[in-house]
Amino acid sequence: MSDYLLEMRGITKSFSGVKALDGIDLRVKPGECVGLCGENGAGKSTMMKVLSAVYPFGSWGGQILWERHPLQAHSIRETEAAGIVIIHQELMLIPQLSVAENIFLGREPRTATGLIDFDRMNLDAAKLLADLRMGHINVALPVSHYAGGQQQLIEIAKAMSKKAKLLILDEPTSSLSKSEIEILLRLVRDLKAHGTACVYISHKLEEIQAIADTVTVIRDGRFVSEGPIAQMPIPDIIRMMVGRDMSNLFPREAHPIGDVVFEALGITCLDPENPSRKRVNNVSFALHKGEILGIAGLVGAGRTELVSALFGAYGGQHSGEVRLDGKTLRIRSPKEAVKHGICMVPEDRKLQGIVPGLGVGYNITLSVLDDFTHTGLIDENREFSSIGTAIDRLRIKTASPLLAISNLSGGNQQKAVISKMLEPKPRVLILDEPTRGVDVGAKYEIYKLMFALVKEGMSIIMVSSELPEVMGISDRVLVIGEGELRGDFINDDTLTQERILTAAITPARQAA
Repeated sequence: MSDYLLEMRGITKSFSGVKALDGIDLRVKPGECVGLCGENGAGKSTMMKVLSAVYPFGSWGGQILWERHPLQAHSIRETEAAGIVIIHQELMLIPQLSVAENIFLGREPRTATGLIDFDRMNLDAAKLLADLRMGHINVALPVSHYAGGQQQLIEIAKAMSKKAKLLILDEPTSSLSKSEIEILLRLVRDLKAHGTACVYISHKLEEIQAIADTVTVIRDGRFVSEGPIAQMPIPDIIRMMVGRDMSNLFPREAHPIGDVVFEALGITCLDPENPSRKRVNNVSFALHKGEILGIAGLVGAGRTELVSALFGAYGGQHSGEVRLDGKTLRIRSPKEAVKHGICMVPEDRKLQGIVPGLGVGYNITLSVLDDFTHTGLIDENREFSSIGTAIDRLRIKTASPLLAISNLSGGNQQKAVISKMLEPKPRVLILDEPTRGVDVGAKYEIYKLMFALVKEGMSIIMVSSELPEVMGISDRVLVIGEGELRGDFINDDTLTQERILTAAITPARQAA
C-alpha cells in the first residue's frame, strides 16, 4: 500500500494546442516538504492549479491520487474540503477587513439567529495564531495595519484554519525581508512536525535547501528528476532546471565606461502620509555612460522612493534636480521621463508594470504607441513586427502575442515589462528589483541583456535587495540607509558584502 498522501501521475495540460504540462509526476508524503523547482514557464504554477482544481477535472489528463483514492475535483472548494490549500504568490487578503474576518472569510461562525458571531470568530482566530506562534498579531485590526511579511503569515493561518493536510506555497518569500523569511521557514518546519505536508515553490534555491526534504525538478512542462535534498546540491538543481551548466550565475563582462551623463542633485522625498518625515533626504549622485550603478540598502531605506522620484512616479512631495548631459530636466510624470530618454522597470510589476487583461504584445508597445500611429490609426503590421522582435530578444515564453499577459509566468511577465521599457530606446534605464520572483535561468538572461545594453552605451541604475546580485553585476554601488546616501563604492576587489551592510546600518554622522 502506498505511503504517499498525494500522487500526481502523468499530468498533462494544454492551452490552445500548446502543451504546458507533458506527463509530470509529483509525490508527497505526510509531514514532508517537497521543493518544486523549474524555470519561469516550466509549468510549476499550472501544475498546482491542476492540483487545487483551479483547472477542474476533465480539463487535464493523467491521474491524481489523494490519500490513495482518485481525486476528481471540479472546484477549489472541493480540494480545500479534502485538505489541499494553496497560497498564491499574490496575497488574497482584503486590506479593509480585520485579520479574523480575512481568516474566516466565507466560513464565519454564526449565532443562533444567523448573524456573524464576531466574539467567537476573534477568539478562534487568536487561538489559531497562538498555536502557530503568531500571537503577537491583533486579530481585530485591519490586515492593512500589517506589512507584507506579516500578511503572508496571516495567509498561512487562513490556510491552516481550513484544516490543511497539504499546504502549497507559491513563491511565498518573494517580497519578504530576511528576518521575515526566517519566521516563515520556522513556521513551515512547525507544520511539518505536526504532520502537515508542503509543496514549496521558490526560485530561491537556498530556501529549498533549508526547508525541503525532497526536490522535484521540471523543465518545459516535463518531469526531469526527483530525489532527497541531501543528494541534490544547488548547482545540480540549476543544471537540471535550465538544461545547461551555469557555474557562473553573474556573467560579468568587460565594457567601457564613459563620462557622466546623468546627475541627481539633492533629491528629497517626503512621506505621503506624514510629510514631516523624509523618506529620501538630500541624496546626490552621478551616473556615467555605459555604467551599471547598483543601489543597495535595507528594506524601507528609501531606494524605491529615490528612483521613483527620478522617474516622475513618486506619489508624495519631492524636490531636487535631475540633469541629463548637463541639462536640467523638468520631470513631472513617467511620460515626461520617457520623452527625455529615462525609463524605469518598477518594483511591483503586477501593480505598476502590466495591464493584466491586455495581450503580451500590446503591453510591450504601450510605451511607444505614438511611433506606430499615423493620422490617428495604428499601423498594426509595424507594431506586430516590433512585438515579434521584442519577444525574440528576451525569449519571452508565450503561446501568442495576443495572449493576456496575466496568463504568463511571473518571470515572463517581467521580461515583457523590461521589453516595454526598452522600446523607447532610453539613455538611462532604471531597474527596481529586476529579478524578483525570477528563476536562475531568466536571471542569467537579464544579466546578459544588461551587459549588452551598457556595451551599446546605455546607462543602468539597478536597485536590488540581493547583495550577491549587486556585487555580481554593478560597476559601482550606492548604499542608502534611512533615506540618506551612506556609501558610494567602486566595485573592485576591496568591496565586500560586510562593507555594504556596515554602511547601510551606520548613520552618516557616525560613518564620517
